[in-house]
Amino acid sequence: MVTRWGMTVPLGGVALTEHAAVYEALSAAGFTDFWSSEVNGTDAFTPLTLASIWQPQARLGTAIAPVFTRGPALLAMTAAALAEAAPGRFQLGIGASSPVVAGDWNAAEFTKPFARSRDMLRFLKAALAGEVIDETYETFRVRRFRLERPPAVPPQILLAALRPGMLKLAATEADGVILNWLAATDVAQVLNEAKTGKPDFDIVARIFVCPTEDREYARTVGRRLIAAYLTVPAYLEFHRWLGREPVLGQLREAWATGDRRAALAAIPDEVVDELIVHGSPQECRAHVARYAEAGVTVPVMALLPTPELQEDATALGRIITGLGR
Repeated sequence: MVTRWGMTVPLGGVALTEHAAVYEALSAAGFTDFWSSEVNGTDAFTPLTLASIWQPQARLGTAIAPVFTRGPALLAMTAAALAEAAPGRFQLGIGASSPVVAGDWNAAEFTKPFARSRDMLRFLKAALAGEVIDETYETFRVRRFRLERPPAVPPQILLAALRPGMLKLAATEADGVILNWLAATDVAQVLNEAKTGKPDFDIVARIFVCPTEDREYARTVGRRLIAAYLTVPAYLEFHRWLGREPVLGQLREAWATGDRRAALAAIPDEVVDELIVHGSPQECRAHVARYAEAGVTVPVMALLPTPELQEDATALGRIITGLGR
C-alpha cells in the first residue's frame, strides 16, 4: 500500500500568504507530500520553502525545475538552500520542460534536451555532494565551482521522463523518475523501461484531478488540457509510443490546421476519462489509488478548478478531506 500521498502546490485561486491553512488542511487529510511545478505561475521553490516552515513533517519535491531556465550553479544553490531548510525531506525533480517555457519565455536555447538533462543530473549529484566541479559537459562548461553551503543531507535527484531513453537514464543515474500525462493503465509500460534494482527508487506521477460530479464540465476542462499538452511534440511522441496514435491522430491534424473546435471534438470521452481523474472526491481518490496499485510510489494530484470551488468558498476544505487518505 502506498505510504505517500501528494498534492501539487500552490493551489489555484489561493494566495501564497493563505497557504499555511491549506498546508495544514492537506496534512490533516493525510497528504504527506507537497510538490511544486514551474511553468508560468509561482517558481518551484518558494511554495515549498513556506511549506518547510509551516509543516515541518511534510515531504517536499519539485516536479519539475527545468534544466534550461537556471544555470547549473544557480540551480544547485537553490536546491541546496531548500535541502538545508528541510533536511531529509526534499527531493529535487528536474526535467527538460518545453521549448515554450525554456525558449519563448526564458530566452534559453532549447537544444539537446536529453543531453542537457543528463549533464545537469550529473553536475547536480556532484555539486550537492559538496564536490569541486571543473568539467566540460556536452551542453555546458563549469569551472572550479563548489557550493559554499553544501547540504548536510543532499537531496535525492529525480528525473522527469516520458520515453525509453530518458526513462532508462532515470533508472541508471537518478534517484527516481517523475511521470506526467499518463493513465493508470500506462504505468506498467512506462516502468518496463525504467527497471532498476535501487530499493529506494521513487516513482512519482503527477495526476490531473477535477473533483466534480459534473461530468460534462470535467470533460470540457480535460479536453482543453489534453489538446494543449498532447500537441506538444514531446507529449505527442509519448502518446504515440503508448499506442494512442489512432485515437489522437485527428486531434493532431485539426490542431495543425488551426481548427481548435475540431481538435477538441476529436478527443474521445474514454481518453479524457483515462487521463483526467474526475468524479466525487472519493471517486477521484479511488482512481488515483489505481496508479499506486500499478507501481507509482508517490501519486501527486494536480487540482483543477471545479464549479464547486468557484461557487462555494468553503468547498475546498471538503474536497481536500475527500481526496485525502
